[in-house]
Amino acid sequence: MVKAEKRFSSLDVCAGAGGLALGLEQAGFDPVLLIDNRDVACETLRANRPRWHVLEMDLLDFVPEDYPQVYDVDLLSAGLPRVQASATATRARGNEAELELLKATIMLVPGVQPRALLVENVPDLAVKPGYEFIRDYVAEELGHLGYRHRWFVVNAADHGVPQSREQGILVAFKGDALDLFEVPASSLEQFVTVGEALVESMTARGWQQAGEWAKQADKLAPTLVGGSWTRGGPDLGLTGSKRAWAKMGVDGGTVADDVPGPDFDWNPELGRAGMVKLTVDQAAALQGFPPEWQFAGRKTARYRQIGHASPPPVGRALGQSIRAALARSGA
Repeated sequence: MVKAEKRFSSLDVCAGAGGLALGLEQAGFDPVLLIDNRDVACETLRANRPRWHVLEMDLLDFVPEDYPQVYDVDLLSAGLPRVQASATATRARGNEAELELLKATIMLVPGVQPRALLVENVPDLAVKPGYEFIRDYVAEELGHLGYRHRWFVVNAADHGVPQSREQGILVAFKGDALDLFEVPASSLEQFVTVGEALVESMTARGWQQAGEWAKQADKLAPTLVGGSWTRGGPDLGLTGSKRAWAKMGVDGGTVADDVPGPDFDWNPELGRAGMVKLTVDQAAALQGFPPEWQFAGRKTARYRQIGHASPPPVGRALGQSIRAALARSGA
């Protein structure tokens, strides 16, 4: 009889739509608790994984002692809200809330005592001099608690996501398990392009130019961003991203309700009117979500969750590396 592979336990904070948790689940981690402060994200988590214990709460209000199941989990994971990508003013007001959540995650460590810690955010946080003050804070706090840590950057494109999306990663381990951790490397011979990822969905309503469009969309998508929860509608990013989308014949200024029908005339020379628009489901595919993963809420709320999510394939790759280190350490 084949012995069942051991599963590991996790606590996932700032869980959002579950991209990181889903990837970690695929890597062998089962969450004992997931925390997010946004009701629509919690609804998404519960709809897709009814067995998961989802807590709608601000991370700053969470007290580990009230939830004994989180003590001594194998992994504490956090896909935190993005700090500003520019470090021109490291202590700018726009970063205060996000950095407080990072500090709050680190301060959970003594109460939870996880064997490992995983935090995902923007790449600048891991490498830019402007964020050295927060890296120094992390080093001091984790060092006092007996954890060794490492910062590095991964690109989702290296793990099969059809998008150029760099992510800053913090991993830490209790004791010496960090010596056994290996940053997940790409096993791809070539990147998956936007056209390859979306051509089949583009034909769903009989659009005849899908193949022609896919040949032009033979590139990685620029980084999808969720945008502000308090203003504006869904679009595919800032001006630079929209220009990149336009080169692929895509209108990046909006998100469509459905894929093109049989009568749509794709002619980018006509400007936005002649460009194809992506749907929320297609945006989810560009983030590496499986088609069965459903997002709660109306179109804008669904897109916000997707754009803010961590791509599940990256979570899976990181989870596999963390799991291997934990298994080898035997701690």
